Amino acid sequence: MHVSNRVEFGHLIDNEEFNLVPLNPELWEIEKNRWDWERRYLNPGYLEVVEANSTVEMPCPDVYWFPVFTERFSQEMITTFEDFGKWSDGTHDDGRLEGGYESVPTVDIHMKQMGMEAEWLEILRSYIQPLQLKVFQGYNNEVGPPRAIMNFMVRYKPDEQPFLRPHHDTSTYTINVALNRPGDDYQGGGCRFVRYNCSVTDSRVGWVLMHPGRLTHLHEGLPTTHGTRYIIVSFVDP
Repeated sequence: MHVSNRVEFGHLIDNEEFNLVPLNPELWEIEKNRWDWERRYLNPGYLEVVEANSTVEMPCPDVYWFPVFTERFSQEMITTFEDFGKWSDGTHDDGRLEGGYESVPTVDIHMKQMGMEAEWLEILRSYIQPLQLKVFQGYNNEVGPPRAIMNFMVRYKPDEQPFLRPHHDTSTYTINVALNRPGDDYQGGGCRFVRYNCSVTDSRVGWVLMHPGRLTHLHEGLPTTHGTRYIIVSFVDP
């Protein structure tokens, strides 16, 4: 018998309890079939940027940019959430929240509504927390995923909700994932950090923008003037 570990001949797939209900069910396979999930959805640049000595882009003070997801992930997330279709109305009254009130409302769908909360927390633990430790040291939850109770996709449209007023996030740090491309899919949009008068408008599909949530980084969503802009937001308290 000849045995070699230099050639890959295949791998095992766990297809038990594969959920055929949602559109693009492979998005839910991060824990059961991680190897395939990473091949589909993890940006090839992620492994380079997560290295200890890698350079991290900082488009605004203490605002960092990382390649995390592929364009396939971004597009499938958009189509899956749009197929689900239960967008909030963007008002302060929000029955999904304890107390029923949202101080800074957006038109959004929560990960919990999609049955994707556990998978998203695993993404935060496996792929986002290692990046956070590179730039915001001293925050580390070693016994589980980062604490994040607000995880959702936001939709900006000129005739629906084109912008978001200046606000602080209820988080230690926030991530903002760009899901589509400015100039091609929509016009306008972006995030402006008021204290620094610094804006990030040239979003990159699948890239994560990470910034402090409270005190220093008052920010606003700039007006989307044409098309539809999609982002994923998580408020994280490690």
